[in-house]
Amino acid sequence: MLDLGLSKMALIGAVALIVIGPEKLPRVARTVGTLLGKAQRYVSDVKAEVNRAMDLDELKKMKESVEEAGREVEQGLRSTRNEFEKDWADATRDLSSSSDAASSGSGTDSVGWEPPPPEYRRPNKNWRLKRGATPQWYKARHGVRRQVQSGAARVARYRPK
Repeated sequence: MLDLGLSKMALIGAVALIVIGPEKLPRVARTVGTLLGKAQRYVSDVKAEVNRAMDLDELKKMKESVEEAGREVEQGLRSTRNEFEKDWADATRDLSSSSDAASSGSGTDSVGWEPPPPEYRRPNKNWRLKRGATPQWYKARHGVRRQVQSGAARVARYRPK
């Protein structure tokens, strides 16, 4: 890059003062500063875009490797499942043949019957109702108002008849 020291900056400033003039120099300096700022922002935007593109490529490669690992795991699970089903069929075939012989002789099943689990019953609670921490009996004993009334309702309630 350019090697701009203090002496070179002073020389450029003196030449600009002579060429441009003292009246227009502040406006020109402001314009040059604005243009330099825009150039720096443009360069940083380009750098950021290049970095995003590089990150995107890395993410694509990582995605492909993860997908490949997922396929391998899925293939392994399928083979394990097939082996398990084959072993299960062999074991249940042996069991069913021995239980058929035992059940035909005794007339009852060798496996005990289990009742189904009880169904879930929702508690009788209104979950939308907000409840305070102070118990109702305490409020009643100490004269705490439990329900707030509007002014019109209070007048209607306590109006002499």
